[in-house]
Amino acid sequence: MKGSMDDDFKRELKILIIEACEKEITVDEVGDNDAMFGEGTALALDSLDTLQVSMEIQRVYGVVLADSKKLRRVFTSINSLADHLKPV
Repeated sequence: MKGSMDDDFKRELKILIIEACEKEITVDEVGDNDAMFGEGTALALDSLDTLQVSMEIQRVYGVVLADSKKLRRVFTSINSLADHLKPV
């Protein structure tokens, strides 16, 4: 099952991001298609957060996200991240 179709997996990713970045929000505040970066977004990720999340993804899922262009595309939303980590 593709990652964006797996609600449990997306919830797991949201928890991972919130905990890795020590955000004081709930999983329910993060929409699956919401932007992950910038002020005014629920997660409001910045470059340091991206590094922390990338390291946590590598630790938990064994996936290395090193290419900065690809990283920007992958971190567009929870759905895009979920599809990258779980394409089928």
